[in-house]
Amino acid sequence: MNAIEFGVNVFVALFALLDPIGNIPIFAAATAGATFSQRLSVNAMLCAFVAAFLAFFYFSGLALLDFFGISLAAFRIGGGILLFLLGLQMVNEDFLASFKDPHALNDANDVRGYARRRFQRLVVPFAMPLIIGPGAISTIIIQAARAENIGPAGTVAGLVAIAAAGLATFLCFAMAGPINRILGEVGMSIIVRVLGLILVALGIQFVLGGLGEALPGMFSQAVVAPTGH
Repeated sequence: MNAIEFGVNVFVALFALLDPIGNIPIFAAATAGATFSQRLSVNAMLCAFVAAFLAFFYFSGLALLDFFGISLAAFRIGGGILLFLLGLQMVNEDFLASFKDPHALNDANDVRGYARRRFQRLVVPFAMPLIIGPGAISTIIIQAARAENIGPAGTVAGLVAIAAAGLATFLCFAMAGPINRILGEVGMSIIVRVLGLILVALGIQFVLGGLGEALPGMFSQAVVAPTGH
């Protein structure tokens, strides 16, 4: 595999795992009532954080896990539990209400202040672990090891793929305003609850995958990797 093929593979994997299209409704709800400039600023800060965080794990992920004595299997299990709990919250509670900002209209002329406040509120649990979940982090760590085998060109290709994934996420979230107006509050609430159910199942899948890696033979391959990957 050459550097270009490697970069394309990393981008496709990251885009699927970050799932910016699926997270548009939550971002739209979290920035409801904001002006276009405010929403764009929050979007830029979140996507820059996502790209920077992935780049950090791209260069130091394996060393960081080794330093704390954490295996990838344990990381997947821990991340899966977080996703499971977040999914339950999205299904059972008024999840969208916790993201709303009653001062958005009052800050129409204060783009930076609004963006900073929203960013602080959305780093957890939206940016992590909803966008940057255990799957994205473990994937970028594994891909970093593959990049070393390709050489410097592979490392650069991986960084370009991370930047491209961040840009693609930014472009997807830029559509949040029109989607919010089309779906309305009821439609957004329904979609978020459905996503919460999917997130619960995804969290369980990460836990099963981590247990299957830590305890080979504990589960059938169809349970650990039902898609055959």
